[in-house]
Amino acid sequence: MRHEISILIIGLFVVLTTASATAAVLSARAPKPLSATLTNLTQRINAWWVMVALMTVAFFFGRYGMTILFALISFAALREFVTLTHSRRSDHWVLLGMFGIVIPFQYWLVWTAWYGLFVIFIPVYCFLLMPAITALHGDTERFLERVSAQQWAIMIAVYCVSHVPALLTLNVPGFEGRNLLLVAFLIIVVQGSDVLQYIFGKLFGKHRFSPKVSPSKTWEGLIGG
Repeated sequence: MRHEISILIIGLFVVLTTASATAAVLSARAPKPLSATLTNLTQRINAWWVMVALMTVAFFFGRYGMTILFALISFAALREFVTLTHSRRSDHWVLLGMFGIVIPFQYWLVWTAWYGLFVIFIPVYCFLLMPAITALHGDTERFLERVSAQQWAIMIAVYCVSHVPALLTLNVPGFEGRNLLLVAFLIIVVQGSDVLQYIFGKLFGKHRFSPKVSPSKTWEGLIGG
């Protein structure tokens, strides 16, 4: 399996090297200052380099490396989500619990492969307990908005993301000891879709998909992805 992972990583580095070289040539030939498209392309490629480097390190540490990596990703995603939502001083204990208890415990469940509790800890126990803690502070201003934002923050940033390293706990017949390839496949599909949406959108994009949500997204890019 390590041989397959090594081939996969070498292939990704070849693709990224080619992309970086192409972006460098286009940037060198383009008039200055660089267009927003070229600047954005370079930023995306640099971000992919960072992602591939982190995934490479995690892959060689196996299940434990992937669990820790995605726990850190959940932490960063949850932090970003929380900064975009309304909160009050009375929410601080709930927010502290989200970062200090929910994330570590959810990923400990992944680590130990405790599937029965893993699938219900957040959508059942956390969804019930968090609004109760908030209500105990007696602060009812925009209560439902605050509570729902907190609940869906951990649902999206923690619960959903934690299913990626949980793939490593699956017992797939004929795939024993090779579950890392499932994670690699998922990441490549997601990133490949992102790349193709970007390329098709820039080359052929004319019809806006959802201008109020994301003005740059087009039907052409969506179909290309």
